[in-house]
Amino acid sequence: MTAVDVCFRYGNAPDEGAMRGIDRLWEVYGIRRILFNEQERSIRVEYDATRLSESVVASLLRRAGVDLQEQVVLA
Repeated sequence: MTAVDVCFRYGNAPDEGAMRGIDRLWEVYGIRRILFNEQERSIRVEYDATRLSESVVASLLRRAGVDLQEQVVLA
């Protein structure tokens, strides 16, 4: 397993439906952690890179209802 973090900025704050969708992401094999930072309007996801990729994680978040704007480069 290779744990990798990816961070995205979001536009509109996730509503109740999006939060339910995000809750279902825990069922996706390879998602390890999901963290919100409301001040920075960002969502950070730790995932198993042997199972998923950044683009797949972004797609899952969009399908959940998150208004993703851009990927944040992590130092």
